Amino acid sequence: MGHPFHLVEYSPWPILGSFAILCMPVGLVMFIKKGDIVLMTLGVIATTIISYLWWRDVVREATMQGFHSKQVVSGLKMGFILFVVSEVCLFFSFFWAFFHSSLAPAFDLGSVWPPAGIAVLSPFQVPLLNTSVLLLSGVSITWTHHSLEAGNHKSAIQGMMFTLGLGIYFLWLQYGEYAETSFSIADSVYGCTFFIATGFHGMHVLVGVSFLTVCFARMLSLHFDMNHHLGFLAAAWYWHFVDVVWLFLYVSIYWWGS
Repeated sequence: MGHPFHLVEYSPWPILGSFAILCMPVGLVMFIKKGDIVLMTLGVIATTIISYLWWRDVVREATMQGFHSKQVVSGLKMGFILFVVSEVCLFFSFFWAFFHSSLAPAFDLGSVWPPAGIAVLSPFQVPLLNTSVLLLSGVSITWTHHSLEAGNHKSAIQGMMFTLGLGIYFLWLQYGEYAETSFSIADSVYGCTFFIATGFHGMHVLVGVSFLTVCFARMLSLHFDMNHHLGFLAAAWYWHFVDVVWLFLYVSIYWWGS
């Protein structure tokens, strides 16, 4: 018997993508230190192009060529789960930094938390609205999933449109929140941990919206059916991860940390 993955061709995109992604943080450091934005720009452009080509190949293998057997699907699911685990570790480091500073504030911070001079955001205004928006989007993405499994294409389209609208609305609210804050990322460890944690989460929401937009286009092209919708399933898992992380951010940074 041949290898269960023999139908799927070896891809150059993972290794090329890793080098392209590496160019972004290295380029960011060069931009901060020397004002040279060339490497970071090349990294962003290369990552975007490689991501498109990689996803194009995966969609072609799954939808056009029918190469995604049960073994291949199982491997893809495991790979995506490991990716989400790595994302959990990333956010764990942010929470570690926040609680390390907030549970025992240093003398330099005035031995209080939030640090003296920091006017924190009210947790019961825009942050609470953002929480409601993301929780509602978690409901709508589940609605889309159940509609797909039931073979109700029209309902799945409606659920996806609702989810995308809520995701974009969340980003717009967060942009407005950032524009109104009285502190910046340079204002003590509070500003640093606040903007790093919430900013990275916002970036993940943007990635999730992009992921769901691709799935929406594939839905319109009838790429998904009742039994084969792994691309959407991965997007739904990612979106639920974003929801859960925001709940921890809201409770710890916005509510408890204020």
